[in-house]
Amino acid sequence: MKSSLFFILFLITFFCYSQEVAILKYNGGGDWYSNPTAIPNLIEFTNSNTKTSITKIPKTVMANDIELFNFPIVFMTGHGNVFFNDEESENLRNYLISGGFLHVSDNYGMDKYIRKELKKLFPALKLQEIPNNHPLYHQTYTFTKGIPKIHEHDKKPPQGFGLFYEGRLIVFYDYETDLSDGWEDAIVHNNPKNVREKALKMGANIIEYAFKN
Repeated sequence: MKSSLFFILFLITFFCYSQEVAILKYNGGGDWYSNPTAIPNLIEFTNSNTKTSITKIPKTVMANDIELFNFPIVFMTGHGNVFFNDEESENLRNYLISGGFLHVSDNYGMDKYIRKELKKLFPALKLQEIPNNHPLYHQTYTFTKGIPKIHEHDKKPPQGFGLFYEGRLIVFYDYETDLSDGWEDAIVHNNPKNVREKALKMGANIIEYAFKN
């Protein structure tokens, strides 16, 4: 019954506010506020190149806030610890199984913490590497080799992981690539134009997929 009520709430808020996105503020000490120009730049690129009219300035939302259900997608990044308490876990879980979508970008140093918290959210689900033929990589832009490499950390290949609930991708986690670095203003990381463009195109695909599914 509780899940049904959350689903109804999500549908109402989704149709009212489906052209807004948010940044997830979390506890634990990690810098959830890092890459401040990333999401505004991604919104501008997505609005200019796909059929979206997203509000230019993203909102900030906590995992335990009922306002979370206003957004078809929320973004999360940082370098350090992540912690969801019981209330936050329950609300975020209900948001995701009711149709929401979470994109997590490891800004180097988040990996061991976010994996633990995702397991807390969904003990029965396992992070899976997303195959290159998944629709996420084939929206307005096509990435035949899967997630692109944007920023170097440990000389490991880039990977895109996901949590699937009843067959639907609900969490997308980019690892060893740091898409959100590529969304930032060019001066921040001095990434070449073609690298930033790849990152923005992949980000646009993520938004497009989240809005559709």
